[in-house]
Formats: sequence, C-alpha cells, structure tokens
Amino acid sequence: MTSAEIITIGTEILLGEIVDTNTRHIARTLRGLGVDLYRTITIGDNVNRIADAIHSSMERANIVITTGGLGPTVDDPTREAVAKALGVETEFREDLWQQVVETISRYGRQPSENQKRQAYVPKGAIGLKNPVGTAPCFIVETPLRLPPFSEKMGGEKEGGVVISLPGVPAEMEHILHESVIPYLQKRFGLDEVIKVRILHCSGLGEGSIDEKIADLETLSNPTVGLAAHTGVVDIRIAAKAKSEVKANELIAKVEEQVRERLGSVVFGVDDDRLEKVVLDMLSVRGLTLTAIESGLDGLLARKIPNTASLQDLSLDALTQALRAARADSKSDIALGVTVFMEERAAEMVMITPKGEKTHRISYGGPPRSLPRWSTNLALNWLRTTLLKDMD
Repeated sequence: MTSAEIITIGTEILLGEIVDTNTRHIARTLRGLGVDLYRTITIGDNVNRIADAIHSSMERANIVITTGGLGPTVDDPTREAVAKALGVETEFREDLWQQVVETISRYGRQPSENQKRQAYVPKGAIGLKNPVGTAPCFIVETPLRLPPFSEKMGGEKEGGVVISLPGVPAEMEHILHESVIPYLQKRFGLDEVIKVRILHCSGLGEGSIDEKIADLETLSNPTVGLAAHTGVVDIRIAAKAKSEVKANELIAKVEEQVRERLGSVVFGVDDDRLEKVVLDMLSVRGLTLTAIESGLDGLLARKIPNTASLQDLSLDALTQALRAARADSKSDIALGVTVFMEERAAEMVMITPKGEKTHRISYGGPPRSLPRWSTNLALNWLRTTLLKDMD
C-alpha cells in the first residue's frame, strides 16, 4: 500500500494572505494513482519546523511532497530543511544552475548572485527541470523508512521519497504531471486507481442520514463518509481497484444501497448543484419561475434568474409581493424567502397552479450562515414540491 503526505510551505499561507490550492490538486492526482493520502499540513518558513514535519511524515508515508520555499531568497528554506531532515548537506549542482541561467536569459536578463541558492539541493538528490519557472525541483530517495514506522510495521524495509516542488501553482502542476507522476508510477509500481463519487443530499440532516447508512460507513473498500454543508450533506464513496471499471463497479453497488435507503433525499452527484437540478426540473416540466428574496444578501438571486431582492419583508408583505410578481410575469410558480436574523428564522412562500403554501424554519447555527441555509432549504422545498405535485 503506497501512502503519501503533503506539506505546503509558506508563512503567507499561515497568515491567510494567499490560499493554498496546491494541496487539493496534488491530493486529487494522487487519488487517481491509487495512493493513500495520510495527512496534509502547512508549515511557515522555518527550517527546523519544516525539517521536523518532513521527518515525521517520512515515518508514516512512502511519498512526502513539499510545495513552496524553493525561491532564491533567504526566506526560501525548503532545500536546507529537506537536507536537515535526511541528515545530509546541500550541494551545488552545475546542471541545475545552468537551468536557472537559461530560464532567466529568456527574459533578456542575467541571474543575480543570490539566485545561485536555487542550484543547491540535498546531497544525492535527483534534479527535476522546471521548464516554466526559475526554481529547479528535486527528488531525494531514501533507502529505508525511518523508525518508528518500520518498527510498527514489523521491521518492514521499504524505500521512500521526498519530492520538493515550487509553490507557484502553474509551475507545480506542470512538473507534477510531466515529471513526478511518471517517476512515481515506475518507482512504486502504481497499478491501482482510487475513484470517488459524491452523492449530494438535502432534506435530512447529517445525523439522520448517518443513522440510515451507518453500516455502510464501516466498509473498508469502498469507504463511505459524510460531510455536512449549509443545508446540504455530501456522501463520499471512494473505491480502490486495479482498474477504473472495477472501482466504478464497487461504487455502484454501494450507491444503489444509499439511494434505496434515502430515496429523493439524494438530489445529485459529483458536480451537480441544487439550483441547477431545480432549474432543470422546471425546464423538463415546461414551467416558469419567479422569485423574491429578503435578507438573503442576494444568494437566491445569484442562483435563480428572475429573482427580485427586497428589504425587510414580513410574511404578509412577502406573500402580497409574490402574488403580484407572479401575475406580472405570468409565471407558473412563485417562490419567496424572507429571513429574520434576530429570531434565527425564515419564512417561505410558494405559489403554484395548485395554490399557496407557507413554510417556517428555525435555525440553531451561526447567524451568518442563516441566509445560505435558508436559500438551500427553499430550493430543496421547491425541488420536493416539483417531485410530488408537479409530475
């Protein structure tokens, strides 16, 4: 079983100045290769802390991938940290220096003296060319997993690698796919895939869904897990197999059981979004919709066309406005939502050819999440109404 950990390096990430997108991209790529990801962490620009993190990851995983900290400045510490974690010195590599010189010359410039730092790598490292940036990358092969991992695994001796990639996403992605993935496939004989399918649910909370599929969550392959969002719960089904076809078969068996138990609570898969599902249902039925929101910060208007945003509407005022909007637009259905922040509640109104109905919901979560929660519940109310009353 090949395993990996990802370490993103950069104080700017810890301070919230930039968002780490590299971890997600690497994680999805490793998943497609059948590699189990144990942990991802972010470390600031400190040699000792990075070295400790790398050493710790090497105790557990075959593959340790770092991103960031390969620039030419003093606060780019990854090279030194990897060397320290492995107990070796850094060495200047003329071939890597020539890569730096060639890249910079394409811009009509000469490299500065401090850029020579980028040509230093841990002793014995395999250099990786960076054709889209100035920072060479490297792979360090370790002959044995470090204790205590090998001791816990009964003294198993298995090689590992530390791979250091740039922090710039475009550079990282290019090198990952062009150089690192072929290397890993050959080094570890990667011949499995991990496939993931996400089932999106609305209408039941995470706890209620958990009760219905708890036994499936104990499976080892596929694995099943839950992730609660605001008014939506995702069920993740992940399977590992020798082929994509086999993985899909494993997933399909579990998905069938989930759907049997949850029924219409499952509204979509993978990239499906609640608002698109609703709009598609309206289109298939040849129905038109107009909507009014109040207190939702434009959330419903951004999801549903022909939505008006009004301020501080009571339930009666919302109902009157909705009747008028439906008459003016000659829409088949009118949906209205108004939020009362102090009460942590929302009122909903729906007018269809079969009449009017209202629905009040109370919310116990963070006040700032009430608009999003109300929006999703209103969309799901419309979805279930279409399923029950408009077919």
